[in-house]
Amino acid sequence: MDGKRASVREGTNMKILIQGGRVIEPASGFDAVADVAVAAGRVVAIGQVPADFVPNRVVPSSGCVVAPGLVDLAVRLREPGHEHEGMLASELSAAVAGGVTSVVCPPDTDPVLDEPGLVEMLRMRAEKLHQARVFPLGALTRGLQGEVLTEMVQLTEAGCVGFSQADVPLANTQVLQRAMQYASTFGYTVWLRPQELHLGRGVAASGALATRMGLAGVPVAAETIALHAIFELMKATGARVHLCRLSSAAGVELVRQARREGLPLTCDVSVHSLHLTENDIGFFDSRARLNPPLRQQRDRDALRAALADGTIDVLVSDHTPVAADAKALPFAEAEPGATSLELLLSLALKWGQDSGVALLRTLDVLTGAPARLLGGHPGAAQSGAGRLVPGGVADLVVFDPAAEWVVQPQALRSQGRHTPFEGYALPGRVRCTLVAGHVAHESAPS
Repeated sequence: MDGKRASVREGTNMKILIQGGRVIEPASGFDAVADVAVAAGRVVAIGQVPADFVPNRVVPSSGCVVAPGLVDLAVRLREPGHEHEGMLASELSAAVAGGVTSVVCPPDTDPVLDEPGLVEMLRMRAEKLHQARVFPLGALTRGLQGEVLTEMVQLTEAGCVGFSQADVPLANTQVLQRAMQYASTFGYTVWLRPQELHLGRGVAASGALATRMGLAGVPVAAETIALHAIFELMKATGARVHLCRLSSAAGVELVRQARREGLPLTCDVSVHSLHLTENDIGFFDSRARLNPPLRQQRDRDALRAALADGTIDVLVSDHTPVAADAKALPFAEAEPGATSLELLLSLALKWGQDSGVALLRTLDVLTGAPARLLGGHPGAAQSGAGRLVPGGVADLVVFDPAAEWVVQPQALRSQGRHTPFEGYALPGRVRCTLVAGHVAHESAPS
C-alpha cells in the first residue's frame, strides 16, 4: 500500500497536457477544441496553456472528447457485508474504467449505514484506494426498518450527502412525515424510491406479458400512489426530495405537474429503464430481473423524452453487482440487479444519438446535473465534482465517441458479471480517466 500511495502522490504532482481534444463542460456550455493543462491535481488552463508549463506527460486526444468525470448517483459498492458480490476495489476500478470519478452509494450495506462510524470507515477505505470518490447516503431510519429516525446531523458530519431508504419502502407514512420534517429543518435532501410497499412486491411489470409468463406483477400504481404521498408530504413539510429511478409514463406526468407547482424535487432514471422494455425479459432471462421492473415501450419512450427535455434531471447506472449463484435461479427467485457502471457513458451516448440530443445535453445528465444536485453538500462542493474549469480539481475523462465496443461481461472490471446488455455494440470508449490529477485508468487506442 505504501508503494501505491507513493505512486499516487507522484502522479498528483505530475504535469499533464491533454492535447487537441474537444473539451465539453456542460455546466458552463463550453464546447471547443482546446488543450487542457493539469498540475498538482488541478486544472491549470484550458485553451491558452502558459508558456512556462512543461508537462511530464502528454496525452494526445485528437478526435476525443475531454469532459468532467462522470457523477453516478446510484452505485452499490457491495462493501461492507456483500463482498461475494463486489468489493470497493473492484467496483471503484470499474467506475474509473467507465469514466466515473464520483459515485453515490445507498445505505443498504450490511451493516446499514446508520451510524457515523460506519460512514467514516467506508469513506476512509475508499480514499485509500485512490480511485473514484465515494459519497454515501445515510439511512433514513435505523436499520432501514422504518421505525426510528437516524441522527441525520451526525451522519451529515460524517460525510453523508443525503438520506435514503434505498429500495426498502416506508410502510408508516407518519414516520416518513417526521423524517421529511427533520430533513427540512436542516436543509437535507431525502432520496426516495417511489414504490408503495404492498403493490410493489412483484417481479415484473403488470400487464399481458407478466400474466402470460405467470409472473407476479408490479402495477404502475405502485409508483404513482407513492409519488402522490411524497408530493403531499413535501407540501406539508417543505422538504427537498430526490426521486430515485422513475420507471413509468404516468410517473413522469406527475413529476411534471409537481414541478409546475414549484415543489423542490429532482429525479433520475436508470440506463435499464431508458433502453429496455419488458420484452427484454425474453425467456425468463434473470439478467433482466431488475428493480424497478422493466415496463412497456410507452413508458420507456416517455422516460427518454423526459430526460431529453429536463423533466428528469439525471441518468444513473443503478449498478448492482449480483453473485452468479443468485442469478442462476428461476426468474422470480433471482436477485434483482445488474452490472452497469462501465456501460453508463456508452448507454448515455446511445440514447443521445437515438434521440437526437446534443452531446452537451447528453453529458450534462452525467456531470453537471448530478453535481448540481450534490452541490449543497460541502464535501461534494470541495471536490469540484462534475466541473472542468481552470483552477478546479482535475477529475476528468477522455473518451473516443466514435469508437465502438461490444459488451462482454468477462471483460468488465466489476466483480458482477450480469448485464442485459451483453452482446450489445455500443459507442464511446474511455481512453483515460483522471482523478485529482492522477491517471486512475488508461486504455490503449484500438
